[in-house]
Amino acid sequence: QVQVEEYGGGSVQAGGSLRLSCTVSGSSFSIYSMAWFRQRPGKERECVSRIYFPAESKYYANFVKGRFTISKDVAKNTMFLQMNSLKSEDTAVYYCAAAERVDGRNPYTEEKAYDYWGQGTQVTVSS
Repeated sequence: QVQVEEYGGGSVQAGGSLRLSCTVSGSSFSIYSMAWFRQRPGKERECVSRIYFPAESKYYANFVKGRFTISKDVAKNTMFLQMNSLKSEDTAVYYCAAAERVDGRNPYTEEKAYDYWGQGTQVTVSS
């Protein structure tokens, strides 16, 4: 059974930083893509950033470009999200997701592309 666990949420003032991490463990499967999604209060879940595991391709939503950095440790099945210059509008529950490679899922920025999800971690940015 696959487990996806997020770490690192919390509360910070606007302009501050937080670092999220996510580790996938359990039954062996080949991770092709991992992503961070978020759900702000009253909004639909949206993709924040995505990273491929066998490749270097990264995706950032426009609203985080230049502020957030995604990275990975393939050996540890772990993904990170460094969040800098946080804004109040970044307040959300952040979810980690992992996917196997399946035809038709490119560019792996939609919820339906992902097989496994974490429980979510709250990020609160106060202005």
